[in-house]
Amino acid sequence: MAHRGSNRRRNRWVVSLLDVRPTDRVLEIGFGPGVAIAELARRATAGRVYGVDHSDVMLRQATKRNKAAIRAGRVELLCTSVDRLPPFDDPLDAIVAVNSAGFWPDPAERLRELRALLRPGGRIALASQPRCPGATADTTAQAAQELRDLLTRAGFVQPHTETLALNPPVACVLATNPH
Repeated sequence: MAHRGSNRRRNRWVVSLLDVRPTDRVLEIGFGPGVAIAELARRATAGRVYGVDHSDVMLRQATKRNKAAIRAGRVELLCTSVDRLPPFDDPLDAIVAVNSAGFWPDPAERLRELRALLRPGGRIALASQPRCPGATADTTAQAAQELRDLLTRAGFVQPHTETLALNPPVACVLATNPH
C-alpha cells in the first residue's frame, strides 16, 4: 500500500489539511504502513503522534518506516481496534482516519468516543477514496456526505469537505470539537 503513489499522495494531502502544529498531540486510526504517521511526526516535532491499527502486519511496516521517531519517543504505535483505544493522558489536538471509518463497528458511537478525546477546538479529518468497482466522483461525493452526517450526529461542528482529484477522487471531511 505504501508503494502506490496515490496512497502516499492521499495520506500526505489529508495530513496537510489538518494544519498540524509542532506541539500537537495527534492520533491516526488505521495507520496502515505508516505513511501518514511519518508525515504527522514530521510536522509535530515537539508533540506526540499516536497510531492504532488492528493489523500486526501494518504495525510491523509502520514501525519500520517510523523507527527513528519511535526511538525518539515522539511516535507510539499500537495494535488495537478503534473500539479498544488506550487511555490518553492529555486531550488530543487532532485525529485522522484515512479509508478506515467505513470498517468501524458503530461508527457514530466511535466518533462520539473520539470527540471526548479531543480538546475543545480539536480537529478531526476523515478521508475516503472509494475502492469499489466502478467508483466515480459521485461515489466519492456520497461517501463524503455519509462522513459529514456521522460527524454531525456525533456532535462535531463546522464540517466541510475538501477533494483531491485522483481516480476516483478522495474526499476529506474536516470538523471541529465544539466543547
